[in-house]
Amino acid sequence: MPAKSKAQQKAAGAALSAKRGDTPKSELKGASKEMVDSMTKKQLEDFAKGSAKGKPEHVDR
Repeated sequence: MPAKSKAQQKAAGAALSAKRGDTPKSELKGASKEMVDSMTKKQLEDFAKGSAKGKPEHVDR
């Protein structure tokens, strides 16, 4: 399932970076900190991939 907003996509990308070991988990904030523990690497890849073009900055819940 791809992200529905640019913010979700950025958070998933940051969490994926930490999951791969490229970024320390201590540098994560907000949603990305929760995502890294609750999602698999495959889920994060699916969430982060795709174009951000045409997506809103944030989505209301």
